Amino acid sequence: MALLIGSHVEQEDPIAGARVRGAEIAQISLGDPRSWKGPVVEFPGGAPALREAAQQANLPLVVHAPFVINVASTNSRIRIPSRKLLQKHVDAAAEIGALGVVIHGGHVVKDADPADGFAHWHKAVDGLDAKVPIFIENTAGGQHAMARTLEAIERLWDSISTAAAFAQVGFCLDTCHAHAAGLELHGLVDRIKAITGRIDLVHANDSRDAFGSGADRHANLGKGKADAAGIVEVVATSGAPAVVETPGGAEDQAADIVWLRDRIAQL
Repeated sequence: MALLIGSHVEQEDPIAGARVRGAEIAQISLGDPRSWKGPVVEFPGGAPALREAAQQANLPLVVHAPFVINVASTNSRIRIPSRKLLQKHVDAAAEIGALGVVIHGGHVVKDADPADGFAHWHKAVDGLDAKVPIFIENTAGGQHAMARTLEAIERLWDSISTAAAFAQVGFCLDTCHAHAAGLELHGLVDRIKAITGRIDLVHANDSRDAFGSGADRHANLGKGKADAAGIVEVVATSGAPAVVETPGGAEDQAADIVWLRDRIAQL
């Protein structure tokens, strides 16, 4: 299967957004990614029309869940609404024919026991009606994050491995987040797969900040402080589609897609 490279695009018309960027796969948000409201399919004609249009365009879709979701939280006023909102996005993703839903690993507060967060993840996966897979994304910062370090990811996978919907849980590897978390990009695909057994999606992003900074600030490819060769290696060896979530508009993201394709072709 050919390597698909695409971009995060506006959900009002993902097909047009992908076309102008030269994207072979499109990631979208269903509504405001920083809001508890939604999901909302803004494509004219709603979910059925978007599903049909994406199929006609041969454009795979991925949904990114809202950033506010934190199923690991020890605060029930965050954790329980997070589970409900995740389920709604999984349902909506199935309706539009998406490959899956990307969700951040989340965190617990500094005074909480991380074990509680991993246990909450187990419960979330155990109770999820996974009509499409969820792809847990590694995160950039936070000492009490569930998916920042390799050790945390291993604890997370151990915790959810006995959950009912575990077979529908995949992994999204973000190169900016890995760089910020202090994870060397060279060889990272093998280290992740040794824990999760799979990588389902790559977020190919450069970083504005230094290695190990913990800062989640994306940069355009080849213009930041992440290891450019490492980014290319991750995409080329992951066996998964890649999506750029880089700054700027369509022109900048189109340039990043070309940058990535050109360097992979040189390998």
